[in-house]
Amino acid sequence: MSKVILKGFILVPESALEIVKSELANHKRLTLEEPGCITFSVTEHPENPLRFDVYEEFIDKSAFEYHQNRVKASHWGKVTMDVERHYEVTA
Repeated sequence: MSKVILKGFILVPESALEIVKSELANHKRLTLEEPGCITFSVTEHPENPLRFDVYEEFIDKSAFEYHQNRVKASHWGKVTMDVERHYEVTA
């Protein structure tokens, strides 16, 4: 199977910025511990504090789907419910 790559950015509503920033380290740690996660980064944009650039690589579609399902059911999924996502996924 081929590697899955997600890249893009999220736009966080100003009202959710502090909670998103406070939960980000835990979200990164949990994702990097997932089976099949190759790399994962979410970084605050230097010119727009409401934008976070996202880059993820997983070994295959199954690992990527596991990640998506875990995130939806996680605390991160709850605090980022109103985040605007702009992603491109390639396999």
